Parts: sequence; structure tokens; C-alpha cells
Amino acid sequence: MINRRMLMSSAMVIALGLSAVQAKANPAAALVALQDTVLSKGPNGEEPAAASSIYLSDGELAQIKAMGATAAIVMHYGGNDWSQAQINGLKTQFAVMGIEVIAVTDAGFKPEKQVADIETIMARSPDIIVSIPTDPVATAAAFRAASEAGIKLVFMDNVPANFIAGKDYIASVSADNYGNGVAAAHLMAQALNEEGQIGLVFHAADFFVTRQRYDGFKATVAADYPNIEIVAEQGIGGPDFSGDADRAANAMLTSNPGIDGIWAVWDVPAEGVIAAARASGRDDLVITTIDLGENVAISMAQGGHVYGLGAQRPYHQGVTEALLAGYGLLDKKAPAFVALPALPVQQSNLLEAWMTVYSTEATDNIKNSMQ
Repeated sequence: MINRRMLMSSAMVIALGLSAVQAKANPAAALVALQDTVLSKGPNGEEPAAASSIYLSDGELAQIKAMGATAAIVMHYGGNDWSQAQINGLKTQFAVMGIEVIAVTDAGFKPEKQVADIETIMARSPDIIVSIPTDPVATAAAFRAASEAGIKLVFMDNVPANFIAGKDYIASVSADNYGNGVAAAHLMAQALNEEGQIGLVFHAADFFVTRQRYDGFKATVAADYPNIEIVAEQGIGGPDFSGDADRAANAMLTSNPGIDGIWAVWDVPAEGVIAAARASGRDDLVITTIDLGENVAISMAQGGHVYGLGAQRPYHQGVTEALLAGYGLLDKKAPAFVALPALPVQQSNLLEAWMTVYSTEATDNIKNSMQ
């Protein structure tokens, strides 16, 4: 199992490796460079393969269509735009492959609920399960039962404890979560002219993805921006992530009245930080985060609290996961870990980024908010 100490060590190794390049670059140049690389390693330290390397030929697609296969999508949490984009990408690509999606579940970030979801789905004997474990240890037995039953498993971002790629599951697919943490740090530095006091609202759980974001953000600030001081940190556990973040940010603003910015681990907690800033009359507070949800996009469009964020590419991640499920059906060798690069987003590229992330135009609410 990968623990916090191991992740922090790997984070600092990456940061030290980057510092020689980034220390000489301004935040804007560093943000551009991020879009051409992947900084994250896989859950077991794997080197990333490019999503563009995953494909099925016309002949392979024909073989899969003839199988009449079925799939289930077992989500950790379905209450944000990221999850819905993943599901949309999966459903779209599965339809191309002639694979029927027989169930989509939402565990609400509760491991026991996800275990029950897996058990219920197994009774329907799907050929494929695509999932993201809520807890790599608590859900491992349920996923192992599915693997041993012959169900092909593809994971988003994280994998169950002690699972081996190519044996227990096909592959895992992720955004560059470490890279998105780095992007959010550079954006914060850009907004603050590389100096000031900031707070961090992080995810207080053993969750590989969110830990990578936190490590990437902290390591980048430490390595590249000595005049930015992290004066407060608060973990949130959910399930009311927005409310928890609101309370955490309020405490930070009260204890540190001179604080200039707050980083939130994803867009829903960032909404809570926005609420706290408004309640405190802090119109000048800078917020950066990760994940391009509609509410934070509206704030960015309006020139509000959210200065910028690191976006994942969830729709294309879902497409890639579906393709890898096809690899499993064909017994085609797959890379253990596939990753898509970070996408830094600011007001200037917001509408273009929305199309990249979701494969659809920005909502009217976002368009009408653009200044």
C-alpha cells in the first residue's frame, strides 16, 4: 500500500527534478510547459503511457461487437461535472464498441456503499467493470472477487491494494493529478505576483489522486516560490465537501486576516471557499483549485475569486478506459498506467478549455458570465 510518507518522498523527488527548470521560468512559462508532459506516476510507481497510444483497429472493434459484452460503471462519487464527463465518455465509446452499459452506481464516497454496489452488480454478471475505488484497502476484497469471477477491471486514477496490472486488472487511467497540483501552484503564484500568504484545503482521506494534488501543490510552492508562505492547512472528509470547506476557509480567514489566497483540492470544496470569502467580505481573496466544474468556471468567467485551475480531461479519460476494457476482452497487452496531461485554465482560455474537457461547448451560464 502506498502511504503518505512514500507519496511525499516521491513528490519531493519530482519537485527537485523540476526545480532546475522551473526556478528559471516564470509561472506563465511553467504553465505552458505542463501541457506537454505528465509528472504523475501510477499508483504503484508505473511510468505513464500516453492516452494517444491506446487504440483498437477496425478488425478488433468488429470482434468486440460480435461478443455482445456488457459493462458496469462503479463510481466513487457522482455529484460533480468530472464524474458525469467520465460516464459520458465511457458510454459514448462503449456504444461504438457495441458494449451495453447495464449499471452506473454512485457510492457517495462511502467504501461500504461501493462494496455493496459491486456485490449487486456481480449478480448481473457483467463482462467489464470500470471503477475508481473509494478506499484502496476497504474495497479490495470486493474487487478481487470480481476479478476472480472473470470480470475485466479497468480503474480510474487509483487501484485496490495489492492488485497487479495485467493479472488482477487491465490498467488504470488517470489525469496528471500531480501536474494539476503543480498547475494550481503556478496559477496562485501568478495571481499573487509570487509573494503572499496562503492556506490549503485538502482531502483528509487515504485517496491517491487527491494526495498527489496536495503534494504537487506544496512541493511546487516550496521549490519555486520562497516568498509564498503556507500559513494554514485544513483537511476535509465529506460527504458535505462544500460545507466542510466553507467552515475550514472561514477558520483560516479568521485566524489569518492577512491571508491572500486559498487552494482547494477540487472544485466542490472550492465552492465552499468562495462562500467563505463572500461571507467575510474578502473580494480580494485568490482561489485556485483543480477540476473544471460549472460553478468555479462561472466565478472565473466573472473575474471573481477563482483565478485559475488545473483541469483534468475526464471525457477523454472515459473514452480511454472503454478502449482498455476492449483490450481486456481481446486479451491484448495493455500498459499498466495511462495518463493525460494537465490543462491549466484561466479566464483567457476558459471556453476553449471547456470544449477540451467535456467535448461540448460551455454552458450558457458560463458564456453569459464572461467579462
